[in-house]
Amino acid sequence: MKQVICALVATTALTSGAFAQEISEFRIGILGGENAQDRLNSNECLRAYTEEALGVPTKLFAPADYNGVIQGLLGGTLDMAWLGASSYAAVHIQDPQAVEPVLVKINLDGSYGYHSIGFARKDSGIASLDDMQGKVFGFGDPNSTSGYLIPSIEIPQETGKTMNSGDYFGEVKFTGGHEQTIVAVNNGDVNAGVTWADGQGNWEDGYNSGALRKAVDAGLVDMNDLVEIWRSNPIPEGPIVLRSSMPAEVKATMTALVDGLHEADADCAYGVAAGESLGFDPITHDAYVSIVEARKAKAN
Repeated sequence: MKQVICALVATTALTSGAFAQEISEFRIGILGGENAQDRLNSNECLRAYTEEALGVPTKLFAPADYNGVIQGLLGGTLDMAWLGASSYAAVHIQDPQAVEPVLVKINLDGSYGYHSIGFARKDSGIASLDDMQGKVFGFGDPNSTSGYLIPSIEIPQETGKTMNSGDYFGEVKFTGGHEQTIVAVNNGDVNAGVTWADGQGNWEDGYNSGALRKAVDAGLVDMNDLVEIWRSNPIPEGPIVLRSSMPAEVKATMTALVDGLHEADADCAYGVAAGESLGFDPITHDAYVSIVEARKAKAN
């Protein structure tokens, strides 16, 4: 592992021991989507690589909801996180100086977009939004881009109705996260739900990456039991962000580490990126201006 990390951070001038003079620990927040233990397991390799690179204790935090990570970044108790675009917008709106977007996950076709995917059980007879009138639709988290923000804008445009329970859908229900939505649909607790996926690759695999892929990997669902009923327009993949007030050398080292993770350890990158990808590439705030504006509009 140490040889891998030395290669990843070769562009920085400081050795890992020097970082201990500037920071005492490094804290990585993991956004909701899976249960907490699976999130910790998927990112344990990143935690270990980070500890090796920085030479300070590194901890993972998996709050129960998206807001836990958002508040951790705003309050300075988290140093790094992979945010959804809407969660990044929430942080930026409250404090534009709190974090810096540095990297974004790249799909196998070279793009960095994904989709909100509406899905139902195949045996439910639901094949489209038309079949969902009067039924229960599950959404993950109010701070989720694909699990709420984008569907709450695009679905009313298609139905001509609001997202209020009883208007078009019989009930709009928050499940708590992507994994919870997938399980709720699979178990028949809600008639349909939305989650995130790259929309590339095979449906039966849960596509190449995303929450459905992770659910398949975990043995939670058989995709042959489910059917896609709706797909959003492309959404910009959320950024990996770093706390702006950290030393520049720390930020450079962590950016280099994650940027080189796919090449250095493909298995680790698979867990961190929630499936197959080409790794991570640089990104800036400009990629998320439209999401920031959409989030502001929803708040008004």
